[in-house]
Amino acid sequence: MGRVLPWIGGAVLVAGIVVAAIAFTGSGDVAPELAAGESEPPVATGSGRRSVQLDPQAKQVAADFISTAVARKDLRRSWTLTHPELREGYTIADWVTGTIPVQPYPVGSVETATFSIDESFENEAMLQVSLVPEKGSKMKGQIFFVGLKRYGPAKRWGVYYWASRGDSGSYDPGEGT
Repeated sequence: MGRVLPWIGGAVLVAGIVVAAIAFTGSGDVAPELAAGESEPPVATGSGRRSVQLDPQAKQVAADFISTAVARKDLRRSWTLTHPELREGYTIADWVTGTIPVQPYPVGSVETATFSIDESFENEAMLQVSLVPEKGSKMKGQIFFVGLKRYGPAKRWGVYYWASRGDSGSYDPGEGT
C-alpha cells in the first residue's frame, strides 16, 4: 500500500493541473454580465457590433408594417413605417397603389404572429415572423424575414427588408396586386 499512495497522489495532482489548465486557458472570452433589464448578455459579432436587447418599438413597427403594407391595408400609413431604402424610387402616390416591393400575404392576425430575433443591434434588427393566413385563404402559414433600421434625426425604426424565408429575394412588385 505504501508504494501505491505516491502514484495516487501524483495522479490527483496531474488531474488538478489539467483541470486548472483548461479553466484558465483557451479563448479568454468571459461572458459579460447582464445589464439591468436584459434577458441575454450582449454578444460581440464579427462586424465589431454588439448585440443588444430588441427595442420594443422595433417589434411594434414590424407588426404595424405587416398589418398595413403586407396585408395591403392602409398603405398610406405603411409608407411612414418604411425605411427610405425600401421605398427608394417610389413616391407616396406610387406606394398607395399597392405596386410596391413588399411581398403581400393575407395576414390573419398579427396578434397571433410569432416573432423571433435573428439579430438585434442598437440601430438595426432582423426578425423572423411566423404568420397564419386569414380564414378562407388557400395559403399556408409562412415565415418571413423583416429587417429594421433606425433613420432620420429622431432615429425612428423603419422596415428596410421583407421577404419570405423560402424566397430568393426575386419578388416582382407587379405580382399579386
